Amino acid sequence: QVQLVESGGGLVQAGGSLRLSCAASGRTFSSYIMGWFRQAPGKEREFVAAISWSGGSTWYADSVKGRFTISRDNVKNTVYLQMNSLKPEDTAGYYCAADDTGGSYDYPQRAYEYDYWGQGTQVTVSS
Repeated sequence: QVQLVESGGGLVQAGGSLRLSCAASGRTFSSYIMGWFRQAPGKEREFVAAISWSGGSTWYADSVKGRFTISRDNVKNTVYLQMNSLKPEDTAGYYCAADDTGGSYDYPQRAYEYDYWGQGTQVTVSS
């Protein structure tokens, strides 16, 4: 069992930056593939980014590629999402997720591959 707590959301102007953090409990953080998803009101949850156990592999949605960077610190049990050049369409609740079976490695965009979810942090980008 792992608990995930996101932080770092807020209100930012278009073109600005935010860094989200997701702190995980437990001692086996390095055994999880970690992902970030987002959900805007009235829309389905969508994949944003994911990172493999050691950070050697990363995956991004086309909509954020080149603007967002996912990283992890396995000593601090934390995964980060650096978001630059933010756009109003990035406005959403952002959720981190952990996969402890490895099923997301081939399909990181599949939300059902992830076993644990945080409560989310809101990001609002004004135009």
